[in-house]
Amino acid sequence: MGDSECEAGGGAEGSTGIKERDMANITGITRGGTPYEPTFVTALNAANCIGCGRCYKVCPRKVFELVERGEDDENYDEDEDNSMVMTLADMLDCIGCGSCSRVCPKQCHTHSPLAAGAQRT
Repeated sequence: MGDSECEAGGGAEGSTGIKERDMANITGITRGGTPYEPTFVTALNAANCIGCGRCYKVCPRKVFELVERGEDDENYDEDEDNSMVMTLADMLDCIGCGSCSRVCPKQCHTHSPLAAGAQRT
């Protein structure tokens, strides 16, 4: 397979819950004519998250949700300001802009490209 083809293989289901086919990844073109390949959020490392809400504020969709850490969370401390943590509310609503990664001080987000024509499962 070439660099622009889906590495998941025919009909494999990725971690996004979307069925991927053997085809090129989604690509776009900027207003200036430069091609780009968006990458979509696939995971969020809650252990590193400080609950600042920056990704939530810059996201143009409803991909993130700020929730309280559970008492069983090893990073939970009721006396500290880090009692909140970001979670993925709807990662399938991600448009691939990458704004969340650019503003995250702890680099908690994982992104990957998506095969063109992928279907929700």
